[in-house]
Amino acid sequence: MKTNAVRLLDTLKINYELREYEVDPDDLTAQTVAHKIDFPIDQVFKTLVVRGDKTGVCLGVVPGSMSLDLKALAKLSANADVKVVPLKEVESLTGYIRGGVTALACKKPYPVYVDETMTLYAQVSVSAGVRGTQILISPDDYIKAVNATIGDICKPEG
Repeated sequence: MKTNAVRLLDTLKINYELREYEVDPDDLTAQTVAHKIDFPIDQVFKTLVVRGDKTGVCLGVVPGSMSLDLKALAKLSANADVKVVPLKEVESLTGYIRGGVTALACKKPYPVYVDETMTLYAQVSVSAGVRGTQILISPDDYIKAVNATIGDICKPEG
């Protein structure tokens, strides 16, 4: 499937692999996605849309087994506070629906902050911009494609 995210990678001549899976609209968790694509949960990265009080919208990319640390992201992004954007705004801001949000080829070029653990792996999984398809890609190529900032922006779930 050629999504905008995949088209971007093709334009940049970046190597990737697509993994498709059956979507359960009632369970869009990263843990379920990891299981369905037979990939470690710590290597399946989810993209969250947040809004900073000073810099506006940005994206946080964290491992599926972790939560976004809003305080750490606020500090890294030069904000005093960041809040997760309400779900009803996500599609209009990014062009993607819940379960398909990716930092690749968003509607607008928002700043992207990737948790530093991504660089520990040879390959990671990110959404292809649609539910049911993941992109397997090297962290360096992903970061090149989104021109992201690396930082410690995650904390354990819960």
